[in-house]
Amino acid sequence: MAKAPVVQDDLVEYGFRRTIITITAVLCALLEIVDTTIVNVALNNMRGSLGATLTDVAWVITAYAIANVIVIPMTSWLSQQFGRRNYFAASIIIFTVASFMCGNADNIWELVAFRFIQGLGGGALLVTAQTIITESYPIEKRGMAQAIYGMGVIVGPTLGPPLGGYIVDNFSWPYIFYINIPIGIMAAILTLTFVRSPKYGEKLKANQVDWLGIGLLSAFIGSLQYILEHGQQDDWFNDTTICTLSVISALGLFFFIWRELVYKYPIVNLGVLKDSNLKVGVIMSFIMGFGLYGTTFIVPIYTQSILGWTATDAGLLLVPSSITVAIFMPIIGKLIQNGVPQTYLVALGFLSFFIFTFWMHNVMTPDTGTEHMFWPLIVRGVGLGLLFVPITTLSLSALKGKSIGEGAAFTGMMRQLGGSFGIAIITTFIARFGQEHRVNLISHIDPTRVAVQDRLHGLQRAFMAKGYSADVALHKAYKVLDYAVTKQSSVLSYMDIFLYLGLLFLFCIPFILLVKKNKSKVDVSEAMH
Repeated sequence: MAKAPVVQDDLVEYGFRRTIITITAVLCALLEIVDTTIVNVALNNMRGSLGATLTDVAWVITAYAIANVIVIPMTSWLSQQFGRRNYFAASIIIFTVASFMCGNADNIWELVAFRFIQGLGGGALLVTAQTIITESYPIEKRGMAQAIYGMGVIVGPTLGPPLGGYIVDNFSWPYIFYINIPIGIMAAILTLTFVRSPKYGEKLKANQVDWLGIGLLSAFIGSLQYILEHGQQDDWFNDTTICTLSVISALGLFFFIWRELVYKYPIVNLGVLKDSNLKVGVIMSFIMGFGLYGTTFIVPIYTQSILGWTATDAGLLLVPSSITVAIFMPIIGKLIQNGVPQTYLVALGFLSFFIFTFWMHNVMTPDTGTEHMFWPLIVRGVGLGLLFVPITTLSLSALKGKSIGEGAAFTGMMRQLGGSFGIAIITTFIARFGQEHRVNLISHIDPTRVAVQDRLHGLQRAFMAKGYSADVALHKAYKVLDYAVTKQSSVLSYMDIFLYLGLLFLFCIPFILLVKKNKSKVDVSEAMH
């Protein structure tokens, strides 16, 4: 056991090798994350060319997300089984080949199957890239290592929509998959040439592998991801499939925890969660995922459905926020290196997120302009920078050897699940709040009021001037009024979402400062010694 730190130090790289390894790892993390969101803007084109329904085409996103969350907790174990370099290179190759097959798919279910395989390769890229970067830097530079990795993770979700929009507008949807191929080939060659594998013990025989654990993990997390992706459109617990999968997920979690605690060779080492820093980091990663993916999802939907922007314009709106993150990450990495407690930085990050959400709540109207959202989104970028580096550094600060990979798998999984929960909750509340506001607004439209009559007659006259008869014009006037009410109720529901998100982040601040007060010394000394 005492050898683990020695092996870990052996993996520290310097100079040119470290630069190449860092670029390769960030590139792979970026590939995986961009592919999570790039597809969103191409769904309509896929529907048309593959002759699929909206429900069918949603599986292109769902299959990838399910494969991702199933494989992420197993990455540390798989790295030990096959050697980190081999496993990382194999994941890149699987991801790249699956990308090519996705682009060549002839029907929707072929595309969904290849997206699942792509997700199995992609999930490994994220966590293994983080472990490789962490172990390539000496302990005192870990903050900077997480800052470099964080740039890929935070910028990725924002890069997807504008890039996807540009490719779909100028080429065709298969090219959103084909662009992965040259990058994947280059990353695989660099991995096999430069990345080294740690020696953390012997490979297990086939009969020692925790096959039951793998099955239970897949049942628990796959069912949960399906529930979150399809809950709103299938009317949650009024749907038999959702109810069945909820039971499977709950039982899967219970028996998975029992199995991992009693089996000699667990697929996921739950013992690593005894580390108090990691425990707090895992909860914070979930909340950060909620905020990162939730806001990356809600802002483009608001700009496209309410303001009528194109997918490319909606995606480009988030780019200044990403640039802010890229600028702030190294600065925050440096602050952690200089001994600034992560506690304060995380609290400041949650405060920045509260300011961003509250500001967005105040500027939202049916015709808000880019200039109104620019500065709030810059504040979002600052908040993400302040959250990502300290949370990740804190989570892994006291871990050694193979525990680093195991800890990274937990934070990665919780960040992804936080995002899935965030998107599921946001879509549900947009629909529910929208209905409530619509009912409230309609109750204020009294046909006997002079203002309402003036508006209707004005609209009716405008339609009659275009050649419509009085009856048709009046019908159309009512339709315009109905559309205005629906649009306004949607805006009010988006405002509510931002307000509640802000309160969630505000609530986290005292919790953060209280939870870690007695541990902050351990955090800093472990991370910076």
